[in-house]
Amino acid sequence: MRNVRMNTRFLIVVLTLLPLMMLLSLLHGSAALSLSDLWSGSDLTRRILYELRLPRILVVMLCGGLLAISGAVVQALFRNPLADPGLIGVAGGAALAAVAWQVVVSTTLGAGLLLSAGMPVAAFLGGMLVTFLVIHIARNASGISSLTLLLTGIAINAVAGAGIAALKYVSDSMTLRQVTFWLMGNVQTASWWAVLLLLLISIVFVPMLIRHAAPLNIMLLGEQQALLLGINVVETQRRLVIITALIVGAVVSMVGLIGFVGLVVPHLVRLINGPDNRFLLPMSFLSGALLLLMADLVARNVAAPAELPIGLITALIGGPLFLFMITYRQRGRGIC
Repeated sequence: MRNVRMNTRFLIVVLTLLPLMMLLSLLHGSAALSLSDLWSGSDLTRRILYELRLPRILVVMLCGGLLAISGAVVQALFRNPLADPGLIGVAGGAALAAVAWQVVVSTTLGAGLLLSAGMPVAAFLGGMLVTFLVIHIARNASGISSLTLLLTGIAINAVAGAGIAALKYVSDSMTLRQVTFWLMGNVQTASWWAVLLLLLISIVFVPMLIRHAAPLNIMLLGEQQALLLGINVVETQRRLVIITALIVGAVVSMVGLIGFVGLVVPHLVRLINGPDNRFLLPMSFLSGALLLLMADLVARNVAAPAELPIGLITALIGGPLFLFMITYRQRGRGIC
């Protein structure tokens, strides 16, 4: 009963803060607006609201929610609350492919709509290629080895980091600036097309992940116990790894690398409300949307009219918050 009350209160807080943060994000930025401008502003004001800020807000919320729920699934799958979707190498592979496209293809052939649209496609394909490579290496007779999966992901991330550094070294100053900004999270180019794509991904894959909440709860007991209780561990692992990889690859292809959301948000929700994935997964989605929306609001206003990369803000928020949670647990709430 206590957990139900706590979960209800947490849900009410998040659902109250989300529309409030959306309203603040609509009104505040390099050009401050008033409430009356939302309905009766000038043509320029309406363009700012409906062509720039609103699609950006929706993209940020969807990306935050998708990263957070992916992090919650990965942590449950590996039975490790310190796991992160980026550990399996998807984000690194997607980033390497996107940077290679930007440095090699776009620089060689010049700018254009087709070339600009090719960057997210390259990132998505790079993430998927890495996913299937990692699964192939980690698969054994008894299924997918979690340890091998993580170690392979770490190795691929190291290779991808070296490749990105080499491409940045040979790029010109303008391309280097664009690549560096994209690698820290770039939501300035958010569009209604991106909103539609991320919304479609959310509608398709988020319910699929939530439906796996009960099997994930059982798998927290260990693979042998899950098998005895009738869970197809191998198929569940394979399906969830592919779904989370698809989600992370799509997010990275849209907005670049945004760290700490998939690590900190599920950890925070679990710390407050417990490890039950039936509540953890949907609340991680909502809390991730809220956290990234707050980070974007800070990024747009703290140095206005200049704008900071959103990934820089998530690192500044997520790093200290994660250290606080670790310290809090060590002082009497168990181990991480």
